[in-house]
Amino acid sequence: MSNYRAVQVTKGSSGWGGPLTILPTDEKPYIASITGGGIHPVAAQIAELTGGIAVDGFTNKVEPDEMACVIIDCGGTARIGVYPKLGVLTVDVMASSPSGPLINFIKETNFVSGVKVNNVELTNEVAAAAVSTAGDQQKKSAQELKAEARAKVASMQSNQPQRKTGFIEKVGRLMGGVVSTFYQAGRDTVDQVLRNILPFMAFVSTLIGIILFTGIGDVMANIIKPLAGNLIGLLIISIVCALPFLSPLLGPGAVIAQVVGVLVGVEIGRGTIPPQLALPALFAINPQVGCDFVPVGLTLGEAKPETIEVGVPAVLMSRQITGPIAVVIAYVASFGLYTE
Repeated sequence: MSNYRAVQVTKGSSGWGGPLTILPTDEKPYIASITGGGIHPVAAQIAELTGGIAVDGFTNKVEPDEMACVIIDCGGTARIGVYPKLGVLTVDVMASSPSGPLINFIKETNFVSGVKVNNVELTNEVAAAAVSTAGDQQKKSAQELKAEARAKVASMQSNQPQRKTGFIEKVGRLMGGVVSTFYQAGRDTVDQVLRNILPFMAFVSTLIGIILFTGIGDVMANIIKPLAGNLIGLLIISIVCALPFLSPLLGPGAVIAQVVGVLVGVEIGRGTIPPQLALPALFAINPQVGCDFVPVGLTLGEAKPETIEVGVPAVLMSRQITGPIAVVIAYVASFGLYTE
């Protein structure tokens, strides 16, 4: 029985799936490389560490039931799902996520993507078990095992005709990588829009409709209007708008800020409010802006639930402090801005 070793393959940057544990056997000794011709460095690394046989799948026919794993460079069309459907552990060197007509067969247990050479590591447990033999054979270190694997792979590959990667193949791989990157980016964008942005837009639209239909915005604007003519009133406005339990309700669509902004602008035009208060008034009516978006923004940033629980109140409380401070700074900065 051959002395094979197991490796763990983890996803690379922007990759998906895994980790996969790959252990060739006498029945499945082949590491098939189907990446546009030649043996991909990832396939060579897996074969080197496991003691498996790296095979160019474009020039040598290998049956799926003889593959320990397959290395592909698919951006998300056919190959990405063909081998998972056939029950073959699939390693994609492109940073692809499940897609295509065979998407239902692609699982984290049989597929990993974005893989580079440094994402392939010899597993300590299997390596330690593999060094002992049935007899009195002396134990070998991991370095010796790797050396044996390199010698075995070199011996197997010496029987195959060596050829250099042609210019056309290099250009094809380069263009394939570029196209795959943009293709995956497009899929991720559409996925984000469908899963997060559109539902949030529907929620905001509903909330704005409720505010406009009930007249809450007009009521709040009329209450706030008399306070907009002096610094103390502006500070009161900023404190009220930034109240943690109120700011998320005032934030959607910046309805309150828009209504109050129009009212303040009209009063400045009439001469009832000094024009130098325009800048501090802008900050006074806006401390609540975005407070409704905090949990959604953290979710889009893939924050953990614990982070969201702490982050949302932290932002709301910070607005309560920074809102009035911003009004004071704006009031000072407005000196001399409006002179006749």
